[in-house]
Amino acid sequence: MIVRIAAVQYLLRQIHDWSGFENQVRFVMQAAGGYRPHFVLLPEIFTTQLLSFMDTRELLNAVRNMHDYTGRYVELMRELAQYWRVFLIGGSHPTLRDGQLYNTAYLFTPDGEVHEQDKIHRTRWEREMWDTAAGDQLYLFNTPYGKIAILICYDIEFPELARMVCEAGADILFVPSCTDDRQGFLRVRYCCHARAIENQVYVAMTSTVGNLPVEGLGVHYGQASIITPSDFPFSRDGIAAEGTPNVEQIIIADVNLDDLTQNRVNGTTIPLYDKRHDVYDNEVVVTPIK
Repeated sequence: MIVRIAAVQYLLRQIHDWSGFENQVRFVMQAAGGYRPHFVLLPEIFTTQLLSFMDTRELLNAVRNMHDYTGRYVELMRELAQYWRVFLIGGSHPTLRDGQLYNTAYLFTPDGEVHEQDKIHRTRWEREMWDTAAGDQLYLFNTPYGKIAILICYDIEFPELARMVCEAGADILFVPSCTDDRQGFLRVRYCCHARAIENQVYVAMTSTVGNLPVEGLGVHYGQASIITPSDFPFSRDGIAAEGTPNVEQIIIADVNLDDLTQNRVNGTTIPLYDKRHDVYDNEVVVTPIK
């Protein structure tokens, strides 16, 4: 099965009201939808663009006040997923539940369903500056175009999460991210490559680019990419597509799920199935040496 993925490098620019946000989202979805993708991926916390017209003198409160826009965000994304008949990974959005703030990714389906995946691991910024709560449940979404999972930015840096969803059957990992410098971006990007190789899975990532006049969101370094395993059936460098860093752009790639199935059994290496579970149950033996 051939699956087409579109990943949006979303440009954060100052806006003056909700309409500015909605108009930009509609524009990028129109641009992406014209390629008739099965999946569209937006970046992590790209909705923080809304902070550019909110009172951010108390950042902790400002981020929580973004919850006032959650309903409008969900309805806009649901409408666009239905109109363009795509599975839309609508980036992530700061979401209040039971008084706690979560960094939550939303999956919108062509039939109007809405699913959520909370970020499992919080960065220091999220803990110390936003006081977010951590999610504790991973989901595997079984779509007509393969089984997919969402690992938000920092989560891709923990191999255990990717292995869990891949052993459950994931074909594509979607990684919405938001990074402010090249080092942060490369941590995410290199880990996407590692997870693709370790689990013989496709990984689609994208990032915010641009800047906002908001503490912690002033600058961004980002580049979208669609990454493959590293073996003969796939792209030479394990990159099906990648964007130009730090510009507004949409990248598109077709990936073949049948190649994954064959490679997991007949590949040059088969790391998804070669894991020694018996060894991993053993404790590490610490040996003193004089």
